Amino acid sequence: MSLAGPKVALGLGCDRGTPEATIAQAVQEALAAAGLAPEQVAAGASITLKADEVGLLGFAERFGLTLTFYPPEVLAVVPVPNPSEIVRKYTGTPSVSEAAALLAAGADASCLLIEKYKLRGQGGRNATVSIARIPE
Repeated sequence: MSLAGPKVALGLGCDRGTPEATIAQAVQEALAAAGLAPEQVAAGASITLKADEVGLLGFAERFGLTLTFYPPEVLAVVPVPNPSEIVRKYTGTPSVSEAAALLAAGADASCLLIEKYKLRGQGGRNATVSIARIPE
């Protein structure tokens, strides 16, 4: 895809204490897997539980991305292809990254370009990225 390609939204999830570098690497790898350029990212989102997550906020600032944080009860009603009972146990919703990407994109699951890209960083902390195409 060229830089003139579709605009996309990132849905971001991470373990508590995940370093900014792990989140940045996960996003970079997910964008590359989808054949997207960083300039195509128009929105980013996560769960309200992560609104104070230092690594996530640092990544967003460095990337020039304003994040929207959704409460678990809003994320929980978004149909996603990969719901997780483990995620529900800890967050109150079966999906963070997929549901957040779809809400930020204003799209349904057919617009997911990357469903659930997961990276375990050097410190053992996980970052999860989903990418949804923003409908024109």
